[in-house]
Amino acid sequence: MNPIRRYEKIMEYLLTEKEVTVAELSERLEVTGKTIREDLSKLEEQGLITRVHGGAVLAQKDHFGILPSQEPLTKHADEKLEIAQKAAACIHPGDIVALDGGSTTLEIARQLQNESLTVITNDVYIISELASKNNIRLVVPGGYRVRNMLAGPEGAAYVRQLNIQKAFISATGVHPEHGLSIYTGDLLDFKRALVETSREVYAVVDHHKFGQTALRTFASLKELTAIITDRGLEAATAAAYLETGVSIMQ
Repeated sequence: MNPIRRYEKIMEYLLTEKEVTVAELSERLEVTGKTIREDLSKLEEQGLITRVHGGAVLAQKDHFGILPSQEPLTKHADEKLEIAQKAAACIHPGDIVALDGGSTTLEIARQLQNESLTVITNDVYIISELASKNNIRLVVPGGYRVRNMLAGPEGAAYVRQLNIQKAFISATGVHPEHGLSIYTGDLLDFKRALVETSREVYAVVDHHKFGQTALRTFASLKELTAIITDRGLEAATAAAYLETGVSIMQ
């Protein structure tokens, strides 16, 4: 198993179990404790984990674009609601839109009126939210489940056949040089398919994610129509991103 894949597996274990030991990871990934300790050091350098005696814990529990198995996260709820309301205002009756997986896109789904729309999503919480809105045509690409999201090549291939007008994309971090990034490769193909296929692409990220970078970049800022964020983004930070040519809806 190559190092990048090990990093992804370590992050997946941590997201599920909150804390893991070097011994547990060594056994699960079938590599030496020395290799695991080196992996943890790399992940800690990137700000993704915090080393503790004999193992590691997540540095942050809610910034990976994957929700917990029990219920959606509520951290930064006010910011997510603000972003969702701005995003929902961009959606009009008859639109064909895609909602990427995540807590902010889930809030967008909650803001949608029960009116004529087509919504493509791979998030099981969003599917549940929209199922009762009978005027919304819900399209669910196939794939295997990665916690709250469906992933896999079949879903991405299906998306590339669609005429999506507007896509709302979540990310772990947004950075002037590294663009939009996430921690797991399982979701890369689906996100890339949305970016490549949609006429308009909106990143929906709260101000805490600006300047952050995760393991895998899936889109550059120049591929975005705009970044939708909250009013907490400082003017100086916004200016640095505007210099890259990306629009910011704040």
